[in-house]
Amino acid sequence: MPAAHADVVDTAARELGELARRDVSLAPLTTYKVGGAADLFVEVTSVNDLRAVARAQRSTQLPVLVVGRGSNLLVAERGFGGIAVSVAAIASDVEIDHETHIVRAGSAVLLPVLARQLATAGLAGFEWAVGVPGSIGGAVRMNAGGHGSDMSASLIDVHTFDLATEPDGAEVTLTAAELGRRFRGSGLAPTTVVLSARLQLAAGDADEARRELSEIVAWRRANQPGGQNAGSVFVNPVPGEVSAGQLVDSIGLRGFRHRSASVSDKHANFIQADPDGSADDVFELMSIVRRRVEEATGYSLRSEIRLIGFDRSDA
Repeated sequence: MPAAHADVVDTAARELGELARRDVSLAPLTTYKVGGAADLFVEVTSVNDLRAVARAQRSTQLPVLVVGRGSNLLVAERGFGGIAVSVAAIASDVEIDHETHIVRAGSAVLLPVLARQLATAGLAGFEWAVGVPGSIGGAVRMNAGGHGSDMSASLIDVHTFDLATEPDGAEVTLTAAELGRRFRGSGLAPTTVVLSARLQLAAGDADEARRELSEIVAWRRANQPGGQNAGSVFVNPVPGEVSAGQLVDSIGLRGFRHRSASVSDKHANFIQADPDGSADDVFELMSIVRRRVEEATGYSLRSEIRLIGFDRSDA
């Protein structure tokens, strides 16, 4: 760590006091299970903790990374040179209004868990999420979707905490229209912490919903790999017409290996990391695949995975 950066981290650590831990590995917090450490890590237990992070961030200008369930995150081996934040302790609850069919879910709630809970409650419209191994917060930020639907289909609004608002952050509710949503992305800034989301669902049949969940889970097991990965690596360049997996497969890269990372034999838009592998190997393989696809087909693939600590010009 350069001396100047170390001094800035020391300043932030002093301001955060007992809230912050140093050099915490982020690998166990991701589904890739590889990667480096965060200079500082804060497990938030109250909005006041977020205010402390906001003050430390403003005075030091260190970047902030909100770490959810890590299902769409790859952290470079050199780590994250800033403040990593987890809000799981204050964002894991679910509230269901059975009259209006409106659901409020904390950002740390797992999508498959919520999909099953809502199906059991007889609410329809969120079954697709049982096949997406992420959290509400990540799903909002990345406009996650699958199996013919996405967050946009039911999202009403999002309760957030804006770390960048002076003097010490602010709670802000953003409507779905204010999120700058796009296919597998949004306009949310890194300093915007998603705390919860409200969803508008519909009355449904619990048995029918459970059957649909079972079909989605069975399809996923048959068509997508397990192991250490973060789901689809690249955004489909023309949704519904041209898929990233088909492009990768068409140039013979299914099963292609680069050191401790490999393109899945089961689905060519998945990249697997070996146990005790390297995040840098995964990133380099992404770069190789992206370059070869563009050379062979003319399509430039965009990463669906959040890449932290890398030179983004390469992927």
